[in-house]
Amino acid sequence: MTHENTDELGTFLRACRERLQIDPHSGRASSTRRTPGMRRAEVAVTANISVEWYSRLEQGRGGRPSIHVLEAICEALRLKPKEREHAFLLAYGTIGASHQELSPAERRKLRVVLDALEPCPAYLKSPSWDILEWNAAAARVLTDYAALPAAERNVLRILFTHSESRRRIRDWPTEAKLAVATFRSELVRWEERSPRVQTLIHDLRTTSPDFDEIWRRNEVGHLGEGTKTILMPDGSETTMQYTSFNIDAHPGTGLVVYTPVTDATPLSPNLGLS
Repeated sequence: MTHENTDELGTFLRACRERLQIDPHSGRASSTRRTPGMRRAEVAVTANISVEWYSRLEQGRGGRPSIHVLEAICEALRLKPKEREHAFLLAYGTIGASHQELSPAERRKLRVVLDALEPCPAYLKSPSWDILEWNAAAARVLTDYAALPAAERNVLRILFTHSESRRRIRDWPTEAKLAVATFRSELVRWEERSPRVQTLIHDLRTTSPDFDEIWRRNEVGHLGEGTKTILMPDGSETTMQYTSFNIDAHPGTGLVVYTPVTDATPLSPNLGLS
């Protein structure tokens, strides 16, 4: 476990601890409490470890905890399954192979799948959420990706830096929060240390105050499926269901498919969504 991973595990545990709401009937609440969430001492006692060692762990100086100890800490922090998985991945490493670029032949094979999904918008995304391939419906309904510079064909760049996304997605704040939480979870699995990913995160934190604020929350989640209500150019709204699938042959590569929930399938181009 690298020093960088140790720091990130500590930062994540601290964020979870500070978010944890204290039950006023648990006997642990206090009118003199000045900091949010549980105290380090409360976590340490519940996990049956020393306060000093747990404090060092949050500060990135405690080394890698044993599986038994990390399990006890997760229990003390009442982590959800995805949060628990994230903590273990930070402590013990990724669970997927390093991402490899798709070859032209592999892209052609996957493009056949995308075209077969017409008229449903669909696209392929990399572990860093770059848009790799898309079908004609995605270009019409979501974004004309071909019109964007290659460096801008990224789900998060479009979501946070293209004004059309904010204007046309009805509940943009919720979508943005869920997207970042999912992105953080997936990075631990695939390629969090790659220069491309670090550049993306740096650029978004620099150019988008919203992304920076959400990123600093250190939340993790899973956005495998859901619905998105899109404002159409004529003022009407269309609700679409989206589902994300993993491509087993290419770890980290995802297939995202949109299907209409409302009666009419939107056909207007250049909606600027993601």
